[in-house]
Amino acid sequence: MSAEIICVGTELLLGNIVNTNAAYLAERLAYLGIPCYYQSVVGDNEERLMHLVKIALQRSELVILSGGLGPTEDDLTKETAAKALGLKLVEDSVSKEHIIQFFKIRNKTIAENNWKQALIPEGSIALENENGTAPGIIIEQDGRTLILLPGPPNELLPMFQNQVEPYLLKKRKASIYSQMVKLCGIGESDVEEAIRDLTGSTNPTVATYAKTSEVHIRVTAFSETEEQARKLVKPVVNQLKARFGSMIYTTEPEVSLEQAVVELLAKNNMKVTCAESCTGGMVAARLINVPGASAVLHESFVTYSNKAKRTYLDVKKGTLKKFGAVSEETAKEMARGGCINTKADACIALTGIAGPDGGTEEKPVGLVYIGCSVAGKTEVRECRFSGNRAKIRESACTAALNMLRTCILEYLSETKFT
Repeated sequence: MSAEIICVGTELLLGNIVNTNAAYLAERLAYLGIPCYYQSVVGDNEERLMHLVKIALQRSELVILSGGLGPTEDDLTKETAAKALGLKLVEDSVSKEHIIQFFKIRNKTIAENNWKQALIPEGSIALENENGTAPGIIIEQDGRTLILLPGPPNELLPMFQNQVEPYLLKKRKASIYSQMVKLCGIGESDVEEAIRDLTGSTNPTVATYAKTSEVHIRVTAFSETEEQARKLVKPVVNQLKARFGSMIYTTEPEVSLEQAVVELLAKNNMKVTCAESCTGGMVAARLINVPGASAVLHESFVTYSNKAKRTYLDVKKGTLKKFGAVSEETAKEMARGGCINTKADACIALTGIAGPDGGTEEKPVGLVYIGCSVAGKTEVRECRFSGNRAKIRESACTAALNMLRTCILEYLSETKFT
């Protein structure tokens, strides 16, 4: 089965809305092992949409359309798809009742044009919309399948996950199991080189995804049962663990780097202090995003000025004068001072030049020093990031969280054998 995605909406073409639906649908199709060869965006124009749907039906067995299922005149997706397939629209009683209840619960009057959403192509399958009034629609004809989904992501995502994915898996007559291996501290090209021998496999499939300063590897297998699919995935994941070791921070798809750090700290009853200059509190903010962070985040400082570094972190005046605020020596004293002054088990510190100004030939924009102190031992790493100010700060934040994680693991490994 090959798939094609068509996203409908003039607002997408104008750039008023970011097309997150296409990214989500493409990722989920890849997860399901369904190759997607084409993606298109078309405005709210019947003639152009009709042309695109007809082309898609000729070259793809599965065509997914998002958007254009609303109650207004320019919502044309359902009507155009029905016309392209020679189907008339009929009222779906379940969808009509859903619209009635949707407005009744909210104590709102139903506008006349909302009844349009209760119409579906004859012989099609209506998908319940948990968060809106437009039902999704599945149309099967001559070995081809059209799936029409509402445009708002809060409606599309649960509908696809809860109703479309089970439908597609049933058509495949197979069970699927996928595991995500998340790495930090290594580039995508290095990862791809290290797993070149694994990426040629068709079952399980192995695919890499580049994130900001991270690389995720998804291992997906298909079999008659989920248990059999798990057995196919397990040896590949074990190979990845053997090759990348501590660079892997989780094999759980929903776990973020900051969550892995919080869980590591909590598991070992440790508290951390953050001392940030160029990232301005981003490291602390990411930790605080994790439920339970209050048990491990001891204190946090944004020491943007030299005076703040001296006052709160005991960075020596002579160090700042001789080496500068952006230096290995300053980062080391920031981490050590943060740890000692707050009596924390660990401190992660950052100082750097995020740009766009302030760089020199000796200290260019993107230069960041990250210091980490754990139980009296302090390390500093020099990093050079590229991109705009936001990307440099984000990359520095991710690198700092990963350094904190690896330093704690190193400390735990040493104490285990002493």
